[in-house]
Amino acid sequence: MSYDHDEKLLALQAVIFASESPCDEDRLAETLDVPVDQIEPLINDLGRLLEGTALQVVRIAGGYQLATRPRFAGYVQRLREPEPERLSPQALETLAIIAYLQPITRPEIDEIRGVNSSGSVNSLMEKGLVEISGRKEAPGRPFLLVTTRHFLSTFGLNDLDELPDVAAGETDFREQLRELVSEGEVEEEVAEQAIEEMEAEQSEVGQDEATDAANAQSEDEDEPDDESRDSNAEAEGS
Repeated sequence: MSYDHDEKLLALQAVIFASESPCDEDRLAETLDVPVDQIEPLINDLGRLLEGTALQVVRIAGGYQLATRPRFAGYVQRLREPEPERLSPQALETLAIIAYLQPITRPEIDEIRGVNSSGSVNSLMEKGLVEISGRKEAPGRPFLLVTTRHFLSTFGLNDLDELPDVAAGETDFREQLRELVSEGEVEEEVAEQAIEEMEAEQSEVGQDEATDAANAQSEDEDEPDDESRDSNAEAEGS
């Protein structure tokens, strides 16, 4: 099949720019009316075309998307109103556990964290970072939680294989993850930028106010297991 290469190259740029989510090769081939095996060469040519500009083509969440080069991120951040919603430390901790151990149930997350994670899970689901993939064949048939394609896009990952290695597959993996969570190392690797933003925001207020806010949030999101075990069992069985 013959086609005007320059026309398709510019069309590719327009399509990726207009798409609200990453476009995979099949979708791009269908849209541009070219063979699938021609998409990668076109993507490479588009990357060269954009050299020296503020934009770049990135492969993310299984598809392609136009993105701002890192050096210009600060300018774009000033434009965005309101500022993007940030995750609490509790939510980041819960998200890291789900990302590494999915599919996983909320009681299993509670066991690792030592507290009730219902507030954090609900927050992650509202933000589209986590979703329910089914029910576990266990007493009460609790929901199984997994990360979403939006999670990959938000954290700049093409797939879950790009998560930092924490020795997955070893028999003591859960214990390793529990130690990483307690030390804060998982958050630093998976969402270092988000944590830095939260620390900067907290520095703008008095230390006493920050401490009070953190304590209040912790009480709202993550109550001790002993105080909510009965309510958890009733909710998960429904």
